[in-house]
Amino acid sequence: MNKFVLVILLLAVSVSVALGQETGGVKGKVRTTKGEGIAGVSVTARQNSEDVKSATSDNKGNFELEGLKAGLYNIVFSKNGYSSGLMYNVEVKQKKTNNLGDRLVLTIDQGTQVIIKGTVFDQDGRSVAGAKVEIEKFLSDGSTKKIGSGFTSYGGAPTARGEFTFKFSEGAAKFRVTASAGGASASKEVEVSSAAIYRLAITLNMRTEK
Repeated sequence: MNKFVLVILLLAVSVSVALGQETGGVKGKVRTTKGEGIAGVSVTARQNSEDVKSATSDNKGNFELEGLKAGLYNIVFSKNGYSSGLMYNVEVKQKKTNNLGDRLVLTIDQGTQVIIKGTVFDQDGRSVAGAKVEIEKFLSDGSTKKIGSGFTSYGGAPTARGEFTFKFSEGAAKFRVTASAGGASASKEVEVSSAAIYRLAITLNMRTEK
């Protein structure tokens, strides 16, 4: 190999090594409010309104951004179905990796959910607190599968008496909601086509105390 070319290559390698020693990084874990890691989150280091480097979280929600020059960065987190996250002024030092831990929490974007809300009433139109509510999903063969249950609320801000809520991922489906209390039971069916809030009322053949 030509000596001149060899010298150039050695210089290039030396510069690359030197630059690597002058950089640092950021790592951490993106999780849900329940503590579960979120895979496939786009994590971007931004400086002076420009995207410097990006990475994607693994199947446990862990990520690492390497090769960042020392300085302050805004770290942006985004994934479809979740609200975006942003951490301001994250410091990166030479030859060090700033561990952000698992403080990075993304909440589900309700705009991408099917939300079924309802109220249970007695035959006199009074809301019924503490009624058991079960929800089933209709399968392709016409059968149903129980996918959730709970009890209606007892009231108090910000929750109204006798209400219930179920949340599911976006997608067309048909559900049956059954409420029961005081030996009475009644059901309502609801078809959903896309992400939205679907409301219904269920009336039980019973009377509650005034």
